[in-house]
Amino acid sequence: MFGIARSRGRARARHAVLALAAVTALAGCAALGSENSKTSPAAGSLEKATLKVSILPTTDLGPFWLAQDSGYFQAEGLTVESVVAASGQASLAKAISGEADIAFSTYPPFFTARSTGAADMELVADATSVNPKSNAIVTVPKSPVKTIFDLAGRKIAITAKNTASDLLTRSVMQDHNVDYGKVKWVLIPLPNIAAALEQGDADAAYLPEPYVTQAAKTAGAIPVVDINTGATQDFPLTGYGATKTWVREHPKTLAAFQRAMQKATHEALIDRAKVEPLLVRFAKIDEDTAKLLTLPGYGSILDSRRLQRVPDLLLQLGAIPSPIDVNSMIAPQAGR
Repeated sequence: MFGIARSRGRARARHAVLALAAVTALAGCAALGSENSKTSPAAGSLEKATLKVSILPTTDLGPFWLAQDSGYFQAEGLTVESVVAASGQASLAKAISGEADIAFSTYPPFFTARSTGAADMELVADATSVNPKSNAIVTVPKSPVKTIFDLAGRKIAITAKNTASDLLTRSVMQDHNVDYGKVKWVLIPLPNIAAALEQGDADAAYLPEPYVTQAAKTAGAIPVVDINTGATQDFPLTGYGATKTWVREHPKTLAAFQRAMQKATHEALIDRAKVEPLLVRFAKIDEDTAKLLTLPGYGSILDSRRLQRVPDLLLQLGAIPSPIDVNSMIAPQAGR
């Protein structure tokens, strides 16, 4: 009996040792797997770590530069490179061609591209809305234009047709029953508009900040009418977009970009002092202008009801032939 008991005891001991070895081996494998999950590039990584964003050097980019300067993109695993474009349409062209991943622009070019079939663009982040005194139709003292009612039949400088400068100018004139049908539209890049007003090449011009403040300093420009009135009050002005194909292929990269922009936009809204030095560095604005200018209304989350105003105005003014539902153009948003 005792021999049988000793034999059974030895067997149980061997089983216990084998079981312990198995548990230890499994634990080791689990630990190894856990360690690999931390270091494996495939686990939770972005589809693309280096992101190219086409931009315009305007005050609208305050949160973007803040995200770069404060390391918010880097914290999301992103290296973001800026590609400067001459206009919103040129910025879109860079995204369409693949030169950039994401394009910053005023909103109209995104919708006209969809309407004409030039590109299937999606909106990926909001940027700015019109604020009081942030965008205006301006003139100079020697111009024949003194009030908004003098604009009919005059030379008005805008950056390009069917852009925000064109559409918002026409909308404000329409609100005041001023005929824009006989206006001579003069297409001039924003940095050259103040000189054009001084030289008489334009009688009035649409300008956003910082050009409103700069034109006041260099050419004595004065506002004819604030764009933040009537149908264009708090109007959605600028945002970021990408092609539908790019959005579908880079969901994690896009979400990382959106999170960084949301954080930076929140900070820009509560602390202007963080934005001003960035405008001096990146938008090449002098310190006095940075302190004096009116910042636009910063935002990062896309609101379809608010944005619907843009294609509705485009349709009303004949810039697009048929309605566009904004919901069909909004990409997935991080945190929603």
